[in-house]
Amino acid sequence: MIDFLLQPLQYPFMLRGMAAAILVGIVCAVLGTYVVLRGMAFFGDALAHAILPGIAAGYLIGGGAREPLFWWALVTAILSSIGIGALSRSVRIKEDTAIGVIFAGMFALGIALISSVRSYSVDLTHFLFGDVLGVRSQDLVLTAIFSGLILLLIFAFYKEFLVMSFDPVLAATLRLPVRLLDYLLMVLIAITIVVSLQTVGVALMVAMLVTPAAAAYLLTRRLPVMMVLAATIAAFSGVVGLYLSYYLNVASGSAIVLTCTAVFALVWAGTTINRRRFEKNKA
Repeated sequence: MIDFLLQPLQYPFMLRGMAAAILVGIVCAVLGTYVVLRGMAFFGDALAHAILPGIAAGYLIGGGAREPLFWWALVTAILSSIGIGALSRSVRIKEDTAIGVIFAGMFALGIALISSVRSYSVDLTHFLFGDVLGVRSQDLVLTAIFSGLILLLIFAFYKEFLVMSFDPVLAATLRLPVRLLDYLLMVLIAITIVVSLQTVGVALMVAMLVTPAAAAYLLTRRLPVMMVLAATIAAFSGVVGLYLSYYLNVASGSAIVLTCTAVFALVWAGTTINRRRFEKNKA
């Protein structure tokens, strides 16, 4: 059993991948509590796909180097999030419609740019589907810096985000800068998505934002407890997913997301059974 646990850890890439998966999992889970409470799952999914033009542009301009891809994706994600917020507030359309418009346009632009690169299927696959085992030391440092910044801002504006999530009317009554805080939350989601790209990729990004937080939401209604539970589930899923990826020879990103989904299914089943037993005993 000990050999089973220690064998993958003898490789430096596994240690770096595990550290990245834990960092990304915690950040996604903590921020994901607000995504779940505010019903922003579609926003996260759309934003994960809307950064595709930035990835393609970074590849074309940087000549295939990985560093420009991150910064171009970051700029694209921030601009897309601000664009969605501005569009939904400046014209007579709902937010989900604005998300659909930006998502479709940006994703189509990304496909057009990628299709102009002959070797895109090889060079950009790790951004589409994740490659946590390919994380380098400098990538890990960058992930740690942005993760720390995101968590710092979340806890700095904890009370404001709490009021906005549970009672928007009260937030307006208290004269909180609701619009500015909305933009801040959108930008934080955008940065989180870009930071998490190499771990699970564009295709599976929304799962890390939503699934751990959704599982925690089934277990508690207290936001601090929900954040801790979601972060624990995400970190656990990251570690177990990497072990499954190593021993079963499957993609690391999909293994992490499948583990997270399995945890959610167990929590859902457990809470459903307990609720039915309670209702039966009460009757």
